[in-house]
Order: sequence, then structure tokens, then C-alpha cells
Amino acid sequence: MTQKLAVVVKGWPRLSETFIAQELVALEEAGHDLDIWSLRHPTDTKTHPLHDRLKAKVRYLPEYLHHDPARVWQARAIAKTLPGYAAAYDIWRRDLARDLDKNRIRRFGQACVLAAELPAETRGLYAHFLHTPASVARYAAIMRGLPWSFSAHAKDIWTSPDWEISEKLSDASSGATFGATCTAYGAAQLRRLSADPARIDLVYHGLDLSRFPDPPDHAPRRADDPLRLVSVGRLVEKKGFDRLIAALAQLPSSLDWHWTHIGGGPLSEPLEKQAETAGIAARITWCGPCDQPQVIDHMRNADLFVLPSRIAEDGDRDGLPNVLMEAASQRLPILTTAVSAIPEFIDDGVHGTLSKDTPDALAAAITRLASKPAGAREMADTALARLRAEFVMEPGIVRLSQRLTSLTEGV
Repeated sequence: MTQKLAVVVKGWPRLSETFIAQELVALEEAGHDLDIWSLRHPTDTKTHPLHDRLKAKVRYLPEYLHHDPARVWQARAIAKTLPGYAAAYDIWRRDLARDLDKNRIRRFGQACVLAAELPAETRGLYAHFLHTPASVARYAAIMRGLPWSFSAHAKDIWTSPDWEISEKLSDASSGATFGATCTAYGAAQLRRLSADPARIDLVYHGLDLSRFPDPPDHAPRRADDPLRLVSVGRLVEKKGFDRLIAALAQLPSSLDWHWTHIGGGPLSEPLEKQAETAGIAARITWCGPCDQPQVIDHMRNADLFVLPSRIAEDGDRDGLPNVLMEAASQRLPILTTAVSAIPEFIDDGVHGTLSKDTPDALAAAITRLASKPAGAREMADTALARLRAEFVMEPGIVRLSQRLTSLTEGV
């Protein structure tokens, strides 16, 4: 059994972050002793089976400081007695001067609670996401004189200011011992901002294929059969579902199609209204959030997986969405875009189709794939083979386990 590691996450459990649950379960099975510290209480009403497999104790920090002032003030009194409090306070004050925001104040309050309440046997901190969770972990680690590390994904890399990322990756005692990220695209950005690029590890999430059924063996659809499309993703700007709806409205009348969407999000109402205005609402099923068995069941009964990712106005973008690998695991043809790290898994015309993210281009790609089901199936077979050869979970977990073991045993 390795030394105790505190894992800081945005919220636990979260349906949209199955990749984190997969990783933490695998780390436990590799012998790591984990405690989960969540910045938010769960909002999803469903969980994945993976969440039930995690044995780690889950603790919730005050989501808003005014909700539990007694706990916060008591924690700060304890934090002030810690050897690194003054250094952490100075760093936070400099951060606040450049980012005068309520969230920045909340980060320090949560860090005081974390530092005050960490079990004495804790030997390191590991944050999922480089923005808020890493800030809380960093401040708390400095207070306690512990090493810390992070795993970065997508939004946290592209919407955090460069100065903040650079300081979290500095050589000084306040910087992360190492950082992991799940795409070569993201790794290149972090290495550019790091004082020591070697501290950034590329660790693909991959899939634990033991959690997935073998792909269905049914025959591919015929060109004149109805086309069943499915998408999985939060209803947010970077997923591009507004442009997909516009594309669906352009499909030829000769094509019989139906689109199923899985996931929730803040754009649910405007997107449903967009579909109604376009006159295609009857061809769409909005499933809302689903657990993973339900997601896989929908994939097994679809003909085409569509993820029209794009770069949002604020710079937010996908990394390498796990749902693409999940679709590949079920031999489901894939239509997506060449945004961010998606081409690290999908070569256009080989493992799937990479389209521009415009409605015209998406509509043309859907029409073409619908007319050539044999070609779509051949690409799905190739994507499945690549998944099994290059994108399984185990190599990444081995590397991450080594890094975390060195982190905690170096104290």
C-alpha cells in the first residue's frame, strides 16, 4: 500500500467526468490510498457503476464560504499555525491582485479548510483540472509543506491565464512536482509554459475495455435504411450541437433519419427551441443525462456517432473526448471535427470522418456517410483496432501510478 494521497476534484460524482472515476478506481486497484476532496456537492441524480467501486473516503469542502462560516474561520485559525501559511497567503494575494474575483477568494478559503483538515498521514496532493482544483491544492500544499501535482484536460488549459499556468509549473517550491495531461495537443501548450517541460507527462485516459461489452455483430445498415444518429456531450457551446441541428435541418428529404442526444447542460432550452423552429423536433430525442450502461446501449443501437466539437468564444475546447473511444469500442462509425486533440485518435477517412464544424459541411458529411454504409463500417473496424492497440487504459495508469508513488514517497 502506498502513502495517503489527497485528490482534489471539482465535484464528486459527476456523470460527465467518467474518465476521472475510471482513473481513480484503477489507481486504487494499483494500491494507492486515496481520499477525495470535492469542491462542490453533486448535482447529477445518476451515477456510473464506477463511482460505486471507489473505496476512497469522500469529503466535501465548503462550496461557498458563507454557507459554513464557523468551519471556515476555525480552519483558517488552524491554517495560520501551519509552517507554510505565510508563503501561501503571499502567493494568493499576488494572484488576487491579478484576478480580483470572488472565486479566487473562495479558493483560498477552501484551501485553508483542506490544509486544516487533511489527515496527518497525507503525503501529497493531486488535483484534477489545472484551474480551481489545482489552485486549492497548491495553496493547501504550501501551507502543509507537501508536494502537489495535477492532471489537466481541456478547458482548464485553454481558459486559464498564461501567467497562472506558468507559476503553477514554476521551479519554485510552490510549483507542481509534475503535471499530467491527456493529449499531445495540451502537453505542447503546457510544456511551452513550463520552466521544466520534462515535468509534463502525456497520459492518455484510454479505455478500460473490461468495462465495455464486445461490439455488436449485426450487419451494417443498407443505404436505403433509416439513419440513426447519436451524440453524447454536455449542451455547451464547445460541443457544437447548435451547428449540428442546423445541419440536420439541411439533410435531403429523401433521407429518413433520427437523432438521439445524451447529456444535460445550460443550452438545453435554446437548442430544443432551435430544433422546433427548424421543423425537425419530431426527429430528435433528448435523453438528458444517462449512466454509462445506458449510453453504451444507445451506441449499440445507432448507425453513426456525431460529435461536432468547436472552439468556443472564450477559447474553451475539447481535448480528446472519451466518448469517441467509447463509440469506437462498439464499432460505431464516427463523424467529428478536427478540433484540438481529436486527430490524435481519428485520421480522416481512416478511423472516421473529420468535418469542418459548419452546418453545410456537417450536412454533407452525414449525407455522404449515409449513402456509403460499407465504407463507414470499414472505418469503424479500423477505429476499433486502433483503440485496442493504442488507446487502452493500462499504460497510462502505470505511468501515473509511478509518478504519484514518487510524489508521496519523496516526502
